[in-house]
Amino acid sequence: MWSYIRRYLPFALAAALFMAAEVLMDLLLPGLMRSAVDEGILGTGGMGLVLRLGLVMAGLTLLGGLCGSLNNVLVLFASQGMGNAMRKDCFRRCMAFSFPQMDRLGAGSLVTRLTNDITQVQNFIAQFVRGGVRTLMMLGGSVAFLFLLDPRFGQITLAAMPLLLGCAFLCVSRVMPLFPRMQEQLDRLNAIMQEDASGLRMIKACVRESYEELRFGRASKELAATTVRVLLLFAFLNPVMNLLLSMVIVVIIYAGSLQAGTGQASPGTVMAGITYAARLLNAVLMVVMLFQGITRGYVSWKRVRELLLTAPGLEEGSFSGEGAACGLVEFRNVSFTFPGAAQPALQGITLAVRPGETVAVMGPTGSGKTALLSLIPRFYDATGGSVLVDGVDVRQYALAALRGRIACALQKSELFSGTLRENIAWACPGASEEAIARAAGTACLSGLVEQGLGLDTPVAERGMGLSGGQRQRVALARALLKGGRILLMDDAASALDVETEARLWKNLARDCPGVTKIIVCQRVSTARAADRVVVLEQGRVAGCGRHEDLLRSCPAYREICASQEGGGDGAE
Repeated sequence: MWSYIRRYLPFALAAALFMAAEVLMDLLLPGLMRSAVDEGILGTGGMGLVLRLGLVMAGLTLLGGLCGSLNNVLVLFASQGMGNAMRKDCFRRCMAFSFPQMDRLGAGSLVTRLTNDITQVQNFIAQFVRGGVRTLMMLGGSVAFLFLLDPRFGQITLAAMPLLLGCAFLCVSRVMPLFPRMQEQLDRLNAIMQEDASGLRMIKACVRESYEELRFGRASKELAATTVRVLLLFAFLNPVMNLLLSMVIVVIIYAGSLQAGTGQASPGTVMAGITYAARLLNAVLMVVMLFQGITRGYVSWKRVRELLLTAPGLEEGSFSGEGAACGLVEFRNVSFTFPGAAQPALQGITLAVRPGETVAVMGPTGSGKTALLSLIPRFYDATGGSVLVDGVDVRQYALAALRGRIACALQKSELFSGTLRENIAWACPGASEEAIARAAGTACLSGLVEQGLGLDTPVAERGMGLSGGQRQRVALARALLKGGRILLMDDAASALDVETEARLWKNLARDCPGVTKIIVCQRVSTARAADRVVVLEQGRVAGCGRHEDLLRSCPAYREICASQEGGGDGAE
């Protein structure tokens, strides 16, 4: 945490000094009150002395209030600044995580850590600077001034301190294990909320609202139960602490009355002693609240720290892509197993895709088509063999250099709230209007652009309001505008009708003639238009060649054709 604290250390130190000044003002007031009673009211000073001391007390109170306000402002700058820096660093680290890391951490946990946990850390820092200084000075100062007033008052207070602090420690030790559980339950609640928000249409379609309400309700109830346990512990602690401190005040009053009766203590001294004891009471109660805030903040800091110290799962290479990109893609005896999976997704894949070639990848569900494409831009790393782009192993590339050569239109079209123009230009924000329009035309978006507001047509979050085919074409236009010598399309035209898909392939052949295109597809009509077809079956290459050749030599491909067109002869 020091790397964040040192950036705002001057603010924190200045805040601590202002808080110390405020506490000092508070500690001086009982002594002045004692003089006003003993010398002004009961002594010979008269009301003139009482008025002068009253004005001094008012001045000290105003000065203390000013110092407290300045402390609050400086603590606000320090804690919010540190929280802002942590949040940005955590988000930057999340952007560098690999897909397996994101899957392991979970979206709900990441949201909780970047919001609730960092807020708890900010509160922890603010309480440490503000409350820590005030509490320590008030505790020490009250005891010290009690000794200066009357050593017996100080001894009474010190005798009670172990019992008071013991109660506080017992409470905090019981509460500490509950805070990590609270954060985990909050993770689960956020995860359910995210799942339900993204899958709301399916929930409604399957009439599962009641089930999801119950699932969310159970998670919320668990969080509420843990929170209640924490609050109950503190709810019982506060009256116990008040009782013990009230007993200390009673003992001080009793001892003071005995001393006043024998002339060993003045009424003003007893009143000042009671006031310091009350200050001590408030300080001890602040210790309890401080322990609570610091404990919860420390638990949250450990979760944030875990995020900050987690190294990215993919180690970047140093090759920055010198030389012209040609679009050559090679797989050399590649095997791949998804993290946590029992069976490999790919086994012994050896394949070369020539520059400018269009290759269709086909196969049944689970045959490894998406896994094959995911290895090229290093969304995952091969567990065996090597993948090469332009003759260089992808693991030797700097990720920005590698992915700069590749444009991707993925299986799931990710759109963002904004306009059509902003979504198409999202990967290339400096693109000209002409380039955006050209990419939209190639992706067969002309009809959509001509409707309504054109490129300024609003797009809702996740593309709501657009059809599945429209979302896919917007995502494809974005990939085309980004550019690159390699275009990967993972079932990116599955929602298009046959006529629109045919126009799309014609446009791609016309507008992107030198681009290497690797297309995961399901339709035989798409495979016919490709230079070659790669057929995967159970993670292996079952056949590779032109459509006509595979009909003769590859049973798996003949089966795909038969399922779509009613038989091999018809397909041919």
